[in-house]
Amino acid sequence: MLAPLLFVWPISIAVTHYFAYSVASFPYDQALREQVNTVARQVQFVNGRPRVVFPGPARALLRADEIDSVYFHVLDPDGRLLAGDRELPPPRELAVPLNEEAGEVYFRDAEADGRDLRVAYLHLAEASAPREKWLRVEVGETMDKRSQLANKIIASVILPQFVIIPLAVILVWFGLSQGLRPLTRLRERIESRAEGDLSPISARRVPEELQPLTDAFNAMIARLQHNMDVQRRFVADAAHQMRTPLTGLKMQAQLAMRERDPDDLRHALQQIASGVDRASHLVDQLLALARAEASENALQTLVPLDPDGLLRDVVGDWVARAMSRHIDLGYEAANDEVLILGNALLLRELINNLIDNALRYTPEGGCVTCRIVAQGDFAVLEVEDSGIGLTEEDAVRVFDRFYRVDGTGVEGSGLGLAIVREIAELHRAAASLRPNAPRPGPAAPAPGAIARVVFPTWRVDPPAAAWPAPSAPQSPAEGGPPLA
Repeated sequence: MLAPLLFVWPISIAVTHYFAYSVASFPYDQALREQVNTVARQVQFVNGRPRVVFPGPARALLRADEIDSVYFHVLDPDGRLLAGDRELPPPRELAVPLNEEAGEVYFRDAEADGRDLRVAYLHLAEASAPREKWLRVEVGETMDKRSQLANKIIASVILPQFVIIPLAVILVWFGLSQGLRPLTRLRERIESRAEGDLSPISARRVPEELQPLTDAFNAMIARLQHNMDVQRRFVADAAHQMRTPLTGLKMQAQLAMRERDPDDLRHALQQIASGVDRASHLVDQLLALARAEASENALQTLVPLDPDGLLRDVVGDWVARAMSRHIDLGYEAANDEVLILGNALLLRELINNLIDNALRYTPEGGCVTCRIVAQGDFAVLEVEDSGIGLTEEDAVRVFDRFYRVDGTGVEGSGLGLAIVREIAELHRAAASLRPNAPRPGPAAPAPGAIARVVFPTWRVDPPAAAWPAPSAPQSPAEGGPPLA
């Protein structure tokens, strides 16, 4: 605060100096006005010719100033001196400006003997005389009195500042040190905490000004605590899930070591290979989930893309696996061209998990159909299967991590739909899995399920650059269409 104060102080002195001279000039200009009017009253016109009658007492009164030198003169239209002092320099232009009137007092600045002068003047003329016949009456004085008065005004303003400003600096320093003391105490309390202490900061004895800061800090600690709890729970669940396939692999390896029959040994090795595949799939899904969460925290860039073309490409990658299980994997083209803001790599992961989930829970001879449906301002990705279906109770929990529907007999990690939800929220989309409508006929297969991911469409007239991902997902309750 001292630096701007020292910067403003010279400016304040300059402004004070300007206004001091303006204030000091005003009363002396009024005195000059009276003096030039007094001299003008001594000029008379006799038979059209001017005559100056200036008695001695009047001249002595005009010279009575003890500080400044006062000069006067009366000039004819040609600039010849009719009366007065030759020391007072005439104006450069003798012609009467059009904006000046006879009898009105005007002011100009001049110089005599190296000293500045303030000159008051007026024009005199007989009635109806043209401008070319006007006389000029001038009274000028030096500016010593004005300078003295202006200096007194400046001193009366500036000198107290030499006391006030240091006092203000001391008071500001004291006030800031006292005002920042609660921040110092808050910093000391935070620094004295243990590394793992994430408890809220006590609001007792916190000044009113620091209450919003304390509340914001406590809210940040609560979010950090929540994230750490989620991370610890995720690590614990992942460790538990990894322990099962690793234990199976160890048992199969021990059995293979004891086998002597080639057929039994080949069977044990096949079981080991299958366990490795399951463990590898679990690790891939854990990495995909971590990548989706990292993308959400980093607000990964989203760009306009065609979800229908992306879906068609991904479905083509799953055709061979569907055929190996005798499942009819179908793709239906979109009913209208739509664009969404998305990350192609993450959306591929989302679609892969939806198709993988549908194929796992669809028995041989079933069918899985993938499509993009345009619905107003939304694009709906649907993956419909004719599998074993699920209940409404299970539909609420299937997106939780490591949750699996009981009694299905299908192997899995319970992470596929959790990954779908994470990626959907990153794209401001809403994901759901609901039982499909039952099909008529006595030999109809199980109704299966239908997974939907509702994306907001991208419709902007100007050419689109890369858009940052929104910070918060939009749920159906916030304006999206119904999910089922």
